[in-house]
Amino acid sequence: MSEPTEQPTGDRDRDTEGRARNARPRDGLGRPLPYGAEGVERQPEGVVRSPQRTLDEAQALLDAGKPFHAHEVFEDAWKSGPAGEEALWRGLAQLAVGLTHAARGNALGGARLLRRGTLGLASPPYGIDGPGLTAWAEELAARVEAGGEPVDAGREAPSLRPRRGTRASTAD
Repeated sequence: MSEPTEQPTGDRDRDTEGRARNARPRDGLGRPLPYGAEGVERQPEGVVRSPQRTLDEAQALLDAGKPFHAHEVFEDAWKSGPAGEEALWRGLAQLAVGLTHAARGNALGGARLLRRGTLGLASPPYGIDGPGLTAWAEELAARVEAGGEPVDAGREAPSLRPRRGTRASTAD
């Protein structure tokens, strides 16, 4: 958990360079909490990672029920990754945000982002399970659109790569 955050003195939270930043603590789904509340540690911005490290860190966050934080890891890759891979990393970020919205109870927004996120997964590199992620996203989108309770982000977390011994694995 992060340290309590003091409310800023100006109109907006600003970083040391004067850029607007929301310094409020956030919960595990990225929702802002009141100043002074104990929140979940935020992902640092602008970290350049290898594709494998990006996938490993994002998978750990997804498995921990923190898809909002996983989206931040994917966003770094989207902004700093190899040319021509923007659609892949943007799509993975959209899948994570779609899961975030579904877990927050926003069925319409969650379903739209889940479906949009699959567009960059036709034949992804780095061992990413494009068909498995697409099937997961379509199934979850249909389920949240049909109504019911918000989903549990940790239990609904997708597997970014095929896992041996699971029904989604095709690489055995």
